[in-house]
Amino acid sequence: MLSISAEAPLQTIITTFETTPGACQDLLEALTEAYEVFISKQPGFIAAGLHVNDAQTRIANYSQWKRREDFQAMLRTAEMRERSRMFNTLCRSFEPVLYDVVASYG
Repeated sequence: MLSISAEAPLQTIITTFETTPGACQDLLEALTEAYEVFISKQPGFIAAGLHVNDAQTRIANYSQWKRREDFQAMLRTAEMRERSRMFNTLCRSFEPVLYDVVASYG
């Protein structure tokens, strides 16, 4: 279960994809399939959420992993490298950024 807490010993990754309204649904389907089939099955994966803006020009992905190394190992797999190349064809850019939660509310 997704938990936002500064006390939780987790690694948070927020990835923003810049896309177009014409490619947004295709990218969203590719990301959904990647999570269902591959990413969610990787060691250390905890949870993730996909978010789309109203204009369908950005997709934000929030994910949590047990450790930074678990996320990095997933990125280095041949399957994820291939998927990332395909994601790149559906968007202008994307960048995963690793964060530490310093405060949460609610």
